[in-house]
Amino acid sequence: MNLITDPWPWYISGPLIALVMFLLLFVGKQFGMSSNLRTACAAIGAGNKADFFKFDWKAERWNLTVVLGAIIGGFVAAHFMSNNVVEINPEIASQLANDYGITSAGKSYLPPELFATEVLTNPFNIAILFIGGLLVGFGARYAGGCTSGHAISGLSNLQLPSLIAVIGFFIGGLFMIHFLYPLIF
Repeated sequence: MNLITDPWPWYISGPLIALVMFLLLFVGKQFGMSSNLRTACAAIGAGNKADFFKFDWKAERWNLTVVLGAIIGGFVAAHFMSNNVVEINPEIASQLANDYGITSAGKSYLPPELFATEVLTNPFNIAILFIGGLLVGFGARYAGGCTSGHAISGLSNLQLPSLIAVIGFFIGGLFMIHFLYPLIF
C-alpha cells in the first residue's frame, strides 16, 4: 500500500480523526463545516444582511483555518496524493454507463460528465446546483449543523440530537438517490 496515492485504510484514518476530535474536545471546540462557513460569512459582513451572522466571529476565527485547511488539503490530496483512479465494481460501472451515460467510472475521481466546465454551461445543471445548495444550506441550518458536525463531533459527544440528525441525513440521502434522482435525471 502506498500511503501517498492510495486511500488510507480505516486503521490509519480512523485514529487520526479520533485524535483530532479528542484535541478539539480538550480545548472546548466542536468541528463542523457549516459553523466554519458561518464564521467566514460573518467575517465578510453577512451580519449586515441577516441576524444569523451577527455574532463575534473573531472569537471563532479558528474556524477560518479549518476552511482554509480543507481547501488546501483538498488541493494537495487531489493533485499530489492521488493516482486519480477509483476502483469501482464492474457492474456499477456498467450501470453508470448504461443508465446515466457516465463512461469514465473507474477512470477518475471527478467524472467529466458531471464535473467538467462544459457541464456548467447547461442552465438545467446550474438550476440543480442552485436548488441543491439551497436545500443543503437550509437542511444544515434546520438540523443545527451539517453532516460532518453531527456525524463526527455530535456522535463523538454522544448527543442524541446528532444521532437523530445523522439518521435523518441517511434516510434523506437514500430517498433522494432511489426516488427523486431517477425523476430528475
